[in-house]
Amino acid sequence: MGLPNASGDLSTEVEVDAFRRLFPLRFYEKHLLESIRPDARPLGRARETTIALGAVASANGSALAKIGSTTMLAAIKMEVMTPSLETPDEGCIAIDFHMPPICSPIVRPGRPAEAAPVVAKQLSDTILSSGMINLKELSLVSGKAAWMAYLDIYCLDADGALFDTALLSAVAAFSHLEIPVVSLNDDGKIVLSEEQGLSDREPVNKEKRKINLSSVPFSLTCVLHKNYILADPTAEEESIMDTIVTVVLDSSSQLVSLQKPGGTVLAYTSAIQVS
Repeated sequence: MGLPNASGDLSTEVEVDAFRRLFPLRFYEKHLLESIRPDARPLGRARETTIALGAVASANGSALAKIGSTTMLAAIKMEVMTPSLETPDEGCIAIDFHMPPICSPIVRPGRPAEAAPVVAKQLSDTILSSGMINLKELSLVSGKAAWMAYLDIYCLDADGALFDTALLSAVAAFSHLEIPVVSLNDDGKIVLSEEQGLSDREPVNKEKRKINLSSVPFSLTCVLHKNYILADPTAEEESIMDTIVTVVLDSSSQLVSLQKPGGTVLAYTSAIQVS
Protein backbone atom coordinates (compact mmCIF):
# COMPACT_ATOMS: atom_id res chain seq x y z
CA MET A 1 0.00 0.00 0.00
CA GLY A 2 2.93 2.32 0.63
CA LEU A 3 4.43 2.00 -2.86
CA PRO A 4 1.94 4.21 -4.74
CA ASN A 5 2.39 7.00 -2.19
CA ALA A 6 6.17 6.69 -2.35
CA SER A 7 6.04 6.80 -6.13
CA GLY A 8 3.81 9.86 -6.01
CA ASP A 9 6.12 11.64 -3.58
CA LEU A 10 9.10 10.87 -5.80
CA SER A 11 7.26 12.18 -8.85
CA THR A 12 6.43 15.39 -6.99
CA GLU A 13 10.04 15.85 -5.89
CA VAL A 14 11.24 15.40 -9.48
CA GLU A 15 8.71 17.96 -10.72
CA VAL A 16 9.72 20.48 -8.05
CA ASP A 17 13.41 19.97 -8.82
CA ALA A 18 12.76 20.37 -12.55
CA PHE A 19 10.78 23.59 -11.94
CA ARG A 20 13.62 24.90 -9.74
CA ARG A 21 16.20 24.25 -12.45
CA LEU A 22 14.12 25.65 -15.31
CA PHE A 23 12.64 28.66 -13.52
CA PRO A 24 14.88 29.39 -10.53
CA LEU A 25 13.70 32.97 -9.98
CA ARG A 26 10.02 32.03 -10.06
CA PHE A 27 10.79 29.16 -7.69
CA TYR A 28 12.38 31.56 -5.20
CA GLU A 29 9.68 34.19 -5.56
CA LYS A 30 7.07 31.64 -4.51
CA HIS A 31 9.04 31.15 -1.31
CA LEU A 32 9.62 34.86 -0.81
CA LEU A 33 5.87 35.44 -0.74
CA GLU A 34 5.84 33.25 2.37
CA SER A 35 8.97 34.96 3.82
CA ILE A 36 10.80 31.66 3.80
CA ARG A 37 13.66 30.24 1.76
CA PRO A 38 14.02 26.80 0.16
CA ASP A 39 16.45 25.76 2.92
CA ALA A 40 13.76 26.68 5.50
CA ARG A 41 15.61 29.77 6.75
CA PRO A 42 13.74 33.03 7.38
CA LEU A 43 14.94 35.79 5.05
CA GLY A 44 17.09 37.49 7.68
CA ARG A 45 18.75 34.42 9.19
CA ALA A 46 22.38 33.52 8.50
CA ARG A 47 23.60 29.96 8.26
CA GLU A 48 25.41 28.13 11.03
CA THR A 49 28.98 29.35 11.57
CA THR A 50 31.91 27.33 12.91
CA ILE A 51 35.61 28.15 13.47
CA ALA A 52 38.50 25.80 14.22
CA LEU A 53 41.82 27.36 15.21
CA GLY A 54 45.21 25.79 14.47
CA ALA A 55 44.08 23.89 11.39
CA VAL A 56 47.59 23.98 9.81
CA ALA A 57 50.37 22.86 12.16
CA SER A 58 53.19 24.22 9.98
CA ALA A 59 51.74 27.75 9.88
CA ASN A 60 52.39 30.49 12.44
CA GLY A 61 48.65 31.04 12.62
CA SER A 62 45.73 29.29 10.96
CA ALA A 63 42.00 28.70 11.08
CA LEU A 64 39.25 26.80 9.30
CA ALA A 65 35.99 28.75 9.02
CA LYS A 66 32.60 27.62 7.74
CA ILE A 67 29.41 29.53 7.07
CA GLY A 68 26.88 26.96 5.96
CA SER A 69 28.68 24.85 3.38
CA THR A 70 31.12 27.61 2.39
CA THR A 71 34.50 26.61 3.81
CA MET A 72 37.75 28.60 4.01
CA LEU A 73 41.18 27.60 5.26
CA ALA A 74 43.43 30.52 6.26
CA ALA A 75 47.13 30.17 7.08
CA ILE A 76 49.74 32.78 7.99
CA LYS A 77 53.48 32.45 7.51
CA MET A 78 55.80 35.07 9.00
CA GLU A 79 59.04 36.10 7.25
CA VAL A 80 61.63 38.75 8.11
CA MET A 81 61.98 41.52 5.53
CA THR A 82 63.63 44.92 5.12
CA PRO A 83 61.01 47.64 5.62
CA SER A 84 60.49 50.32 3.01
CA LEU A 85 62.06 53.75 3.32
CA GLU A 86 58.60 55.33 3.56
CA THR A 87 57.57 53.17 6.54
CA PRO A 88 60.76 52.12 8.35
CA ASP A 89 58.89 51.24 11.55
CA GLU A 90 56.17 49.10 10.00
CA GLY A 91 55.80 45.58 8.75
CA CYS A 92 53.56 44.40 5.92
CA ILE A 93 50.69 42.03 5.22
CA ALA A 94 50.36 40.23 1.90
CA ILE A 95 47.04 38.53 1.20
CA ASP A 96 46.30 35.92 -1.45
CA PHE A 97 42.98 34.20 -2.06
CA HIS A 98 42.85 30.85 -3.84
CA MET A 99 39.89 29.12 -5.49
CA PRO A 100 40.96 25.64 -6.67
CA PRO A 101 38.63 23.67 -8.98
CA ILE A 102 37.45 21.50 -6.09
CA CYS A 103 35.58 24.43 -4.52
CA SER A 104 32.93 24.90 -7.20
CA PRO A 105 31.70 23.41 -10.50
CA ILE A 106 32.12 26.82 -12.17
CA VAL A 107 35.87 26.89 -11.45
CA ARG A 108 37.68 25.06 -14.24
CA PRO A 109 41.16 23.48 -14.01
CA GLY A 110 43.85 25.68 -15.54
CA ARG A 111 41.70 28.80 -15.43
CA PRO A 112 41.89 31.28 -12.55
CA ALA A 113 38.54 31.96 -10.91
CA GLU A 114 37.25 35.46 -11.70
CA ALA A 115 36.17 36.01 -8.10
CA ALA A 116 39.60 35.26 -6.60
CA PRO A 117 41.40 38.59 -7.26
CA VAL A 118 38.25 40.52 -6.35
CA VAL A 119 37.93 38.82 -2.96
CA ALA A 120 41.69 39.19 -2.36
CA LYS A 121 41.51 42.96 -2.91
CA GLN A 122 38.41 43.30 -0.73
CA LEU A 123 40.16 41.41 2.06
CA SER A 124 43.29 43.54 1.80
CA ASP A 125 41.33 46.81 1.72
CA THR A 126 39.14 45.76 4.66
CA ILE A 127 41.88 44.44 6.94
CA LEU A 128 44.16 47.44 6.36
CA SER A 129 41.48 50.16 6.43
CA SER A 130 39.78 48.79 9.55
CA GLY A 131 42.92 49.27 11.61
CA MET A 132 42.62 45.75 12.98
CA ILE A 133 46.40 45.33 12.95
CA ASN A 134 48.87 48.03 13.93
CA LEU A 135 51.66 47.50 11.40
CA LYS A 136 54.13 49.05 13.84
CA GLU A 137 53.73 45.91 15.95
CA LEU A 138 55.39 44.03 13.12
CA SER A 139 58.58 46.11 13.33
CA LEU A 140 61.75 44.46 14.68
CA VAL A 141 64.59 46.95 14.14
CA SER A 142 63.67 50.38 12.77
CA GLY A 143 64.68 50.72 9.15
CA LYS A 144 66.41 47.33 9.13
CA ALA A 145 64.00 44.50 9.85
CA ALA A 146 60.26 43.92 10.13
CA TRP A 147 57.78 41.11 9.76
CA MET A 148 56.01 40.27 6.53
CA ALA A 149 52.81 38.33 7.24
CA TYR A 150 51.84 36.16 4.29
CA LEU A 151 48.16 35.31 4.59
CA ASP A 152 46.89 32.63 2.20
CA ILE A 153 43.22 31.74 2.16
CA TYR A 154 42.01 28.64 0.34
CA CYS A 155 38.36 28.25 -0.60
CA LEU A 156 37.47 24.59 -0.12
CA ASP A 157 33.74 24.91 -0.80
CA ALA A 158 32.13 27.94 -2.45
CA ASP A 159 28.44 28.08 -1.58
CA GLY A 160 27.89 31.81 -1.35
CA ALA A 161 29.11 34.60 0.96
CA LEU A 162 32.74 34.01 -0.04
CA PHE A 163 34.00 37.32 1.33
CA ASP A 164 32.23 36.89 4.68
CA THR A 165 33.73 33.46 5.23
CA ALA A 166 37.17 34.49 3.98
CA LEU A 167 37.23 37.52 6.29
CA LEU A 168 36.12 35.38 9.22
CA SER A 169 38.89 32.86 8.55
CA ALA A 170 41.47 35.66 8.24
CA VAL A 171 40.47 37.27 11.55
CA ALA A 172 40.51 33.86 13.25
CA ALA A 173 43.95 33.06 11.82
CA PHE A 174 45.38 36.37 13.08
CA SER A 175 43.87 35.70 16.51
CA HIS A 176 45.72 32.36 16.52
CA LEU A 177 48.99 33.84 15.21
CA GLU A 178 52.14 33.55 17.32
CA ILE A 179 55.04 35.74 16.22
CA PRO A 180 58.27 33.68 16.30
CA VAL A 181 61.42 34.45 18.28
CA VAL A 182 64.27 35.93 16.19
CA SER A 183 67.93 36.64 16.89
CA LEU A 184 70.97 38.28 15.25
CA ASN A 185 73.32 35.87 13.44
CA ASP A 186 77.08 36.32 12.97
CA ASP A 187 76.48 38.56 9.94
CA GLY A 188 74.24 40.87 11.93
CA LYS A 189 71.12 39.68 10.13
CA ILE A 190 67.89 38.83 11.89
CA VAL A 191 66.91 35.18 11.53
CA LEU A 192 64.49 32.79 13.19
CA SER A 193 66.22 31.47 16.30
CA GLU A 194 64.77 27.98 16.07
CA GLU A 195 65.74 27.48 12.43
CA GLN A 196 69.32 28.75 12.83
CA GLY A 197 70.08 27.10 16.17
CA LEU A 198 70.73 30.44 17.83
CA SER A 199 68.95 29.70 21.07
CA ASP A 200 72.02 30.89 22.99
CA ARG A 201 71.97 34.33 21.32
CA GLU A 202 70.15 37.29 22.78
CA PRO A 203 66.78 37.31 21.00
CA VAL A 204 65.48 40.48 19.38
CA ASN A 205 62.03 39.63 20.66
CA LYS A 206 62.11 37.75 23.96
CA GLU A 207 59.40 35.16 23.32
CA LYS A 208 56.64 34.11 20.99
CA ARG A 209 53.82 36.58 21.29
CA LYS A 210 50.32 37.22 20.13
CA ILE A 211 49.46 40.23 18.04
CA ASN A 212 47.00 42.78 19.39
CA LEU A 213 43.79 43.00 17.36
CA SER A 214 41.58 46.07 17.55
CA SER A 215 38.54 47.24 15.59
CA VAL A 216 38.03 43.68 14.33
CA PRO A 217 35.95 43.73 11.12
CA PHE A 218 33.02 41.44 10.46
CA SER A 219 30.85 41.37 7.37
CA LEU A 220 27.41 40.32 6.25
CA THR A 221 26.48 39.80 2.62
CA CYS A 222 22.85 40.14 1.53
CA VAL A 223 21.05 39.74 -1.77
CA LEU A 224 18.33 42.21 -2.71
CA HIS A 225 15.36 41.33 -4.89
CA LYS A 226 12.49 43.78 -5.27
CA ASN A 227 11.63 44.66 -1.66
CA TYR A 228 13.17 41.53 -0.18
CA ILE A 229 16.53 41.28 1.59
CA LEU A 230 18.05 37.85 2.09
CA ALA A 231 20.93 37.58 4.56
CA ASP A 232 23.89 35.27 4.00
CA PRO A 233 22.94 33.99 0.53
CA THR A 234 23.85 30.64 -0.93
CA ALA A 235 25.62 30.44 -4.28
CA GLU A 236 22.29 29.72 -5.96
CA GLU A 237 20.67 32.77 -4.41
CA GLU A 238 23.58 34.99 -5.43
CA SER A 239 23.35 33.75 -9.03
CA ILE A 240 19.68 34.55 -9.57
CA MET A 241 18.94 37.63 -7.41
CA ASP A 242 19.24 41.22 -8.62
CA THR A 243 21.83 42.75 -6.33
CA ILE A 244 24.52 41.66 -3.88
CA VAL A 245 25.54 44.00 -1.04
CA THR A 246 28.19 43.42 1.63
CA VAL A 247 28.24 45.51 4.79
CA VAL A 248 31.41 45.51 6.91
CA LEU A 249 31.32 46.72 10.52
CA ASP A 250 34.05 46.75 13.14
CA SER A 251 33.77 45.51 16.73
CA SER A 252 32.51 48.97 17.76
CA SER A 253 29.66 48.72 15.23
CA GLN A 254 31.26 51.43 13.10
CA LEU A 255 30.80 51.14 9.34
CA VAL A 256 34.01 50.07 7.62
CA SER A 257 32.67 49.68 4.09
CA LEU A 258 29.59 49.06 1.98
CA GLN A 259 30.43 47.01 -1.09
CA LYS A 260 28.35 46.30 -4.15
CA PRO A 261 29.82 44.84 -7.33
CA GLY A 262 28.93 46.95 -10.33
CA GLY A 263 28.13 50.31 -8.75
CA THR A 264 26.19 52.15 -6.08
CA VAL A 265 23.13 50.85 -4.30
CA LEU A 266 20.66 53.47 -5.43
CA ALA A 267 17.63 51.47 -6.51
CA TYR A 268 17.43 49.75 -3.14
CA THR A 269 18.18 52.57 -0.74
CA SER A 270 14.65 52.46 0.69
CA ALA A 271 14.87 48.72 1.28
CA ILE A 272 18.17 49.08 3.12
CA GLN A 273 16.86 51.93 5.28
CA VAL A 274 13.77 49.95 6.24
CA SER A 275 15.89 46.97 7.29
